[in-house]
Amino acid sequence: MTPGTWSLLSLALLTSAPLEAPPDPVTHPLSSTPVPLSTEVRWGAHGHELAARLAATHLPEDVPGFFRDAAAQLEYLNPEPDRWRDSEAREMHEGFRYDHYLDLELVPEEAFAARDRWEFLRALYAADIERPERDVGLLPFRVAELYQRVENGFRRWRAESDPEVRRWIEERIVNDAGILGHYVTDASQPHHTTIHFNGWNEELEENPGGFTTDRGFHSRFETHFVRAHVTAEHVFAGFPAEASRVKDPLEGIWNFVHYINGYVHRLYELDRDYGFGPDEPAHPESLAFAVERIQDGGAFLRDLWWSAWVASGEERDGR
Repeated sequence: MTPGTWSLLSLALLTSAPLEAPPDPVTHPLSSTPVPLSTEVRWGAHGHELAARLAATHLPEDVPGFFRDAAAQLEYLNPEPDRWRDSEAREMHEGFRYDHYLDLELVPEEAFAARDRWEFLRALYAADIERPERDVGLLPFRVAELYQRVENGFRRWRAESDPEVRRWIEERIVNDAGILGHYVTDASQPHHTTIHFNGWNEELEENPGGFTTDRGFHSRFETHFVRAHVTAEHVFAGFPAEASRVKDPLEGIWNFVHYINGYVHRLYELDRDYGFGPDEPAHPESLAFAVERIQDGGAFLRDLWWSAWVASGEERDGR
């Protein structure tokens, strides 16, 4: 996959018909051994902001001006859900912490048909996953829910004639779109799509290539390496200019998660062969991999924002 080609892939896939963990070790549902989890497992703010900047500055011209003019705010809002990570505020913390990831390898086949998070959780409970919200994650549904809020806002904006109310709706749309961006960008980081979210999990899968089991790998890659080596110039180069329509946001995010999960082995191979160290010069292949994943997140986010706008002007299909 060359840099920034998710938008092209999305056209083929979508136009048809974190991990934030408890501070103490937990026992994985498929293992009797406590797994130490890092609390620093998230795209760093720098990667989130770069993806949002890409998306916001490559929107089609038919997107309303108020939204295109909000690029700086959309960039600021992209890391926002990570700012809500506060274990002292349990109600808020528990309400959002499981939306940042999806351990794809643990999803039973029948759960992929679920159309909302509650149906999905019922399928996971039926598969004897004791704490599915924690052990599998809910990222696809957070993305679909927020997409629908953005589309809903655009529909109301189109229908509203009062200028003051329209401004209020604009504020709601930009806020929801900015928060949506966070979860889309999370999904573009392979660690957020796998049981191997912070070092290879040898309790759940045999280590096929001498891959690192370092519990600091997640933050070393997405925060420290990206902050040290990835620039706006890197991610803007070769970014796809054309947006692609996402007809079904839930199908779209599932396809995107599968696509990004396909890079898990490559992520671990690059770390083994070349490293993702922040304190030494970046190997070109390691740098290109990080840049391409941020571009993937920016392209899919742009596609979702634009698709929400287009869909808001169409008759509903009854779903």
